Amino acid sequence: MSLWMRKIAVALIAIMTLGLYTPTYLITDEDNNEVVSPEGSNQGNFAVNDTTEATVNEDTDPFRTLTEKAKEQSFTKFGPKISEKVEDEFNQFILPNIEHALASIIQDDNASYFSITEQPSSGYGERIFNVYNEMTKEDIAKFHVRRDNRPHDGYWFNFHYHLKEDNFETHHTLGEIYWDKNTPPKWMA
Repeated sequence: MSLWMRKIAVALIAIMTLGLYTPTYLITDEDNNEVVSPEGSNQGNFAVNDTTEATVNEDTDPFRTLTEKAKEQSFTKFGPKISEKVEDEFNQFILPNIEHALASIIQDDNASYFSITEQPSSGYGERIFNVYNEMTKEDIAKFHVRRDNRPHDGYWFNFHYHLKEDNFETHHTLGEIYWDKNTPPKWMA
């Protein structure tokens, strides 16, 4: 899709959805410019800090486009069997952390050149999506979900991401969702 067509599509989507989606997990207190979060949105070892720049970027069309695509790719990764069991917890705890991470990653004027890959790995692979710069064709961040089998505790889905700035080595935790003591199906099943 050409750049102009993409811009027109983003503008049309923004106009059609104006006011339908407002991220409520991050609210700025206007008196002292601190970012506060409602109860329960800080699940999964992810702290919400004083990041007013990230809050500003959340109101832009490229950010909304990225977050919608991130959600779509996540549910594609899960497949119908896993989605039906983890959808509520994912939307309540993990997705707000993904949105916050995306906001902190794309804090510059080139946000409109960032895209999300459309091929999550199937089977037992970890990749949900990568964020990449369309101009440089370089990955900026990689979002993954790993299956952890904890003895006597069962299976957990560990959501995390990696950043280019440290060669994608450090795990930045987004949260975890408990599955069951039984083995979960393969991704995209």
